[in-house]
Amino acid sequence: MRVLVTEDDEILARTVADGLRQEGMAVDVVLDGGDALGHLDANRYDVVVLDRDIPGVHGDDVCRALADRRAATRVLMLTAAGSVADRVEGLGLGADDYLPKPFDFAELVARVRALARRAAAPLPATLEHGELSVDPARRVAVRGGRRLPLTRKELAVLECLLAAEGRPVPAEELLERVWDEAADPFTATVKTTIRRLRAKLGDSPVIETVDRDAPPPSAPTPPHRPAAPRRPVRRSVHAGRRGGSCYYLPARLDDDEPRPGTTESGVPRH
Repeated sequence: MRVLVTEDDEILARTVADGLRQEGMAVDVVLDGGDALGHLDANRYDVVVLDRDIPGVHGDDVCRALADRRAATRVLMLTAAGSVADRVEGLGLGADDYLPKPFDFAELVARVRALARRAAAPLPATLEHGELSVDPARRVAVRGGRRLPLTRKELAVLECLLAAEGRPVPAEELLERVWDEAADPFTATVKTTIRRLRAKLGDSPVIETVDRDAPPPSAPTPPHRPAAPRRPVRRSVHAGRRGGSCYYLPARLDDDEPRPGTTESGVPRH
């Protein structure tokens, strides 16, 4: 999940950002409305936590700009103006939610997560794939009844792959969704994280790699839920090569089902 915190009180902005990062979110921070619009032009965010009274471009105008673009990004207004009239006006400008200061941080996190679920195709509270399940809100991953000791980034990568429902996800898209703007686009961070994640997931491989130029694997999107829109991503070292790696979870409902080209016990056929 990618969040943009727009708040002119730098101490508060950094405190909110650090707290959201502890919840496993990728967070960028800007201190005025002009920088906010610049970041929104360059990146796709799930949620913007927007202080209404920011310098430069006013928060109201940032909110209007997002509404005019019909952007999928959701807006949570976070401001000291907390009267009913202020809340009604903020929602009328296009904000999706409104939280007056002072606020309880747990409530802020819950509201950001709820808005992020609305920014993409609807997803269940728990993402499942065979014996593997992830609860993003509780930040818990379980496989075969065993809780997995995943870092925040490993859990976020796994959440992205599960949400893709079999669609191959390019490495640079994972970099865009899981890491913030401080991440070096010319890095092997995604590949390293995938390697650690595979090791922690254990035997019977779950995450597959496919070349970008290869035909996509067969993984139909469930008919009851629309596919999430493809997102523009930063160019990275992964995209600079011909082809490039994509990662996906094969459309297998049972972890015990043999992989193509293997016997029931998983031994390669000859």
